[in-house]
Amino acid sequence: MSEVQATRDVKAAAGRYLTFHLGAARYAVPVRDVREVVRLCPITSVPLMPPHVRGVINLRGSVMAVLDLRAKFEMPAITYDDRACIIVFERRDLGAASTVIGAIVDGVNDVVVLAQQHIDVAPDFAGTVDADYLLGVATTDNSVLAMLNIKNILATDGSLTLPSI
Repeated sequence: MSEVQATRDVKAAAGRYLTFHLGAARYAVPVRDVREVVRLCPITSVPLMPPHVRGVINLRGSVMAVLDLRAKFEMPAITYDDRACIIVFERRDLGAASTVIGAIVDGVNDVVVLAQQHIDVAPDFAGTVDADYLLGVATTDNSVLAMLNIKNILATDGSLTLPSI
């Protein structure tokens, strides 16, 4: 780690991360934020939502909002195949009940254990990219993983409030 990088805070901690992909890009999220992974199922659209909010599903009797991470990250749309799935995240806010939100991804890869020496700070994009979405980057034997701050991605999404009737 360079001297400049050592002075910046590394937000990502060593531990277990669920890895997934969107196209050729690989991402990682802390396992502690993941409730479960479910197969892609029919999604009921909700009117007046932004393009990245696909709609809602019924997950064992509970209605859950579902985001399309490809659309959220402004990636081209694809026709999802049988590897596509929904990662169910549980967002816990202080003093409030937890919120469950699903995110469609192209496929889940595996769970990896990342040691601190494989984790580096998020690159400086000179203010052109919202780096609040990144905890850092990790290098593995065969790839680089963008470590997502899924809490910030979900917290900044004010679009999950259903329109009033």
